[in-house]
Amino acid sequence: MPTKRMCLLAILGAMLVRPLLSAPPSAWEKPASELADQIAAILGPGQAHLTIRNLSTIPTDEIPTIRRLLTQDLKAHGVVMAGAESANTIHVTLSESAQKRMLVAEVGEGTQTQVAMVDLGPVQLQPTVVSAGVMLRNQQIFTVGERVLATLESNGWLVAVEPEALVLYGKNSEGWKEQRRLGIDQKRGLARDPRGVATPAQIDSLNGFEAFDGAVKCGGTFGISEPGEWPAWCRSSDDPWPIAVDATGTPQLKAFYNSARDYFTGVVSPSVGVDLPPFYSAALIPRSAGNAALLIGGIDGKVQMAENGALKIVSGTRDWGSDFAVLHSGCGAGVQVIASSSGEAASDSLRAYELPALEAVPASAPLAIDGTVTALWAAPDGKSVLAVVRNAANQYEVDRVTALCN
Repeated sequence: MPTKRMCLLAILGAMLVRPLLSAPPSAWEKPASELADQIAAILGPGQAHLTIRNLSTIPTDEIPTIRRLLTQDLKAHGVVMAGAESANTIHVTLSESAQKRMLVAEVGEGTQTQVAMVDLGPVQLQPTVVSAGVMLRNQQIFTVGERVLATLESNGWLVAVEPEALVLYGKNSEGWKEQRRLGIDQKRGLARDPRGVATPAQIDSLNGFEAFDGAVKCGGTFGISEPGEWPAWCRSSDDPWPIAVDATGTPQLKAFYNSARDYFTGVVSPSVGVDLPPFYSAALIPRSAGNAALLIGGIDGKVQMAENGALKIVSGTRDWGSDFAVLHSGCGAGVQVIASSSGEAASDSLRAYELPALEAVPASAPLAIDGTVTALWAAPDGKSVLAVVRNAANQYEVDRVTALCN
């Protein structure tokens, strides 16, 4: 009996072990081994402190596997992991561009640093799945020769923010016509790709606006006063910009803008509970129970969402440009993000996306744009999006983009 019992246990043990022995190797075994070879050739046997950070769309739950394999392979070369007090450091970064992914290791020995890299190959794009419900359409508002950074319309008047001027337009049977122009004194100069914003505001109990352009804040009322003057002003300012407002123009979120470098610093008010990287665009996305998440387009090309005190990468945004805005269409999930396409194509496009979680799902077919989108923002009521398009004649066209429910 004991002999039979031992045989039975041996058979069961073999059955349990066999699947483990025949399991397919991890996809990270080869790149981890190659990177360990390069690191060991730099360091030689000894101790080192290992850190890993993920700046790619590779799932974060892959990091423990990468760390385990890399630690094992380094140990086989005589490189043993140590604490942060070690004089030798290995900083590994999972990096990603539009074409490929890389494992990059910065290997530090005292004051010297050398770099080891392993190419992970091209990025595998997932098939695009379009959710049902939205068709975008655009309507041209007006075209001008000067670059337009932002506009705001109210009761037959329109204010346009240009890099060096604030312009008031009035509407007649022929369309929008320039009425007044106020020069802006940019004492600090402008970045190569300046940005601007215009929001509703009450000025002396009248229907007015506030506008930001570089390091300048402007304000005024719509229309011309009885003496024929336009009550508008501009002054130098370091005030944070309103990057999200409600239908009345009340700011929900403000951000500090670096006018010398044409992006927001990452400092916002009120705080969203997590440190933000510098970004070009931002929008509040409505969530359940009246909550909202902050979507940002970083200067590193990554789109991330700040929610519940955490900042996470949003997948499915590889084709996004640096501009996006929220549209309350009432179609599908009710709210979509309208994003321009990436690159400086002669013929750009806009597309609607829904974000049920941390993935941008296309909600419309691309809307072809005859030119390059240079600015994009939501109208105050949220029911349309305004886009500035630079056309082939190097003129700037302002379009209103709306959605139809399929």
